[in-house]
Amino acid sequence: MHSHFANNQQIEAEQAHLNSQSSYSKTDTFVPQSPLSASELTHFHSHFQDCMEMYAEQEQVIDYLDAHQNWFSHCAHPMKVEPIGQNAYAVVIGQFGAFGYEVEPKVGLELLPQQDGIYRIQTVPVPNYDAPGYDVDFQASQAFVEVPAGEYFQESEHRGLPLPKAVTRVEWNLDLSVAIRFPKFIHKLPHSLIQSTGDRILRQVVRQVSRRLTHKVQEDFHTSLGLPMPKKSKRH
Repeated sequence: MHSHFANNQQIEAEQAHLNSQSSYSKTDTFVPQSPLSASELTHFHSHFQDCMEMYAEQEQVIDYLDAHQNWFSHCAHPMKVEPIGQNAYAVVIGQFGAFGYEVEPKVGLELLPQQDGIYRIQTVPVPNYDAPGYDVDFQASQAFVEVPAGEYFQESEHRGLPLPKAVTRVEWNLDLSVAIRFPKFIHKLPHSLIQSTGDRILRQVVRQVSRRLTHKVQEDFHTSLGLPMPKKSKRH
């Protein structure tokens, strides 16, 4: 997750424009089978997964995540976050676009209480807000894998530093669907170019947002416990 969010999206979009032959796997994209009119929606869909490692036992990690009111808003910065309920927030993702068309999506996200050790995040309506020409469906889940510290760390790692009894891997999956009602001039472009550019931007947005949010959550969690920050994981 980087601060120059809009600029990065524009660069990514320009690269996609120059390389109109780029493509993605069929499992990641819905490609329209017939020409779209200006009133129809263009759909983009992708699945993402990653993990976040915490130097603590699973119970401590769960206690931290449960208290999302204490960390979500400031860890999500520079995205704008506004509480809209006990467990829900309106989040302004950032401005991005291509071909002279830009959007600044706002989405309602509900952080559901964990059930059987699994956390879920889902989209919810934002009160008094009608999305101008787009729709987002965000469905994420997080599960935990606790590993004894003796099995996780090599002898040379963090020598001389206090280590936790265990390390908890927070493994997350995200199904993200975005539908955009493009203006008429966009549909004059080849559908393959529109689709590949949308896919590219979607991947870039998720990559940047997830990396930034993961780092900030890890930093906030470990600082509060006086623990060293995890190194970039090589265990997948």
